[in-house]
Amino acid sequence: MAVERAPILTPEEYLAREREARTKSEYLAGQVYAMAGASRLHNLVAVNVTTALALALRGRPCEVYAADMRVRVEATGLYTYPDIAVACDEPTFADASQDTLTNPVVIVEVLSDSTEGYDRGRKFLHYQMLESLAEYVLVSQAGARVEVFRRRGTTWLYERADGRDASVRLEALEVTLRLADVYERVETEPEDAQAR
Repeated sequence: MAVERAPILTPEEYLAREREARTKSEYLAGQVYAMAGASRLHNLVAVNVTTALALALRGRPCEVYAADMRVRVEATGLYTYPDIAVACDEPTFADASQDTLTNPVVIVEVLSDSTEGYDRGRKFLHYQMLESLAEYVLVSQAGARVEVFRRRGTTWLYERADGRDASVRLEALEVTLRLADVYERVETEPEDAQAR
């Protein structure tokens, strides 16, 4: 029995379809990958982080984009939708539609059971190819934990903050993110349960 293969799309074909689609999809090497919807906890955490960043950056030359801003990694050809992307000074876009950002300074992904491996692994490898990216932030939805990968030349440094009383500094934005704000109205596992 012959297996029907998905058609190979050009980036232009993908963008044309994506701009008309009701659901979001990633694109890489001619293939389109459907994205699953997010849970209540995921949405609460993402909105809390978006709000905290937007308030902290008010009046400054930075723009905070929520989940519907697509990001293109030109070096690898990935088109994806991070949970949050921040661009400062002059945001640049793939084309005149201004719906595909090419120069995020900070990207935030809220981890879920189904995406954590990808967000930590292959997706992060793609993101590392963005010359503009200074910090990559992973936010747990299971427990009060925020991890920051910070670029220093060709090296990525790691910082982790645990517990609602903790905070983490996003140096690229000159913003301190309080975990109490990130997890407002979010029930999480006790910290000792996370370590298991």
